[in-house]
Amino acid sequence: MSHDHAAVAKQLMELNGLEAMRALIEGKYPPPSIALTLGFYLSEVEDGRAVFLGDPSDRIMNPLGIVHGGWALTLIDSCCGCAAHTTLAPGLGYTTVETKVNFVRAIMPATGQVRAEGLVVARGRTIITTEGKLTDARGRLLAHGTSTLMVLRPERAKAGKSEQ
Repeated sequence: MSHDHAAVAKQLMELNGLEAMRALIEGKYPPPSIALTLGFYLSEVEDGRAVFLGDPSDRIMNPLGIVHGGWALTLIDSCCGCAAHTTLAPGLGYTTVETKVNFVRAIMPATGQVRAEGLVVARGRTIITTEGKLTDARGRLLAHGTSTLMVLRPERAKAGKSEQ
């Protein structure tokens, strides 16, 4: 199934971040392709918090027979980014500057569903810092990390200004 991702993004940017994240959960917009590709989805949001659920599978294994660490990093980057997004006004976007993850336990397809929870630690005008945790169904820590995100503002119109 193909979607016009640019059109969806434009519509989501017209909402505040929390409304946009809730609209995704409610299915008003299609999930981003990364979530479909890697087997995870946004399940809960509130101001400054986002939770994803993911299902590890044999599609995302490394050569040693363990779920690739990039999958866990992607989940933490996603929950942290969406937690930051919930704090944004309409028209504002964000991008990740840095995500750092510590891997605590190996993730296997047999691990079962995992939960990635991101929380905003500090919200500045330009920089948002967040932390994320990845746990299994029994609450055991699998990975944890932090993400630094930069708020993106639309360019100001230069109408009426002459170049010198």
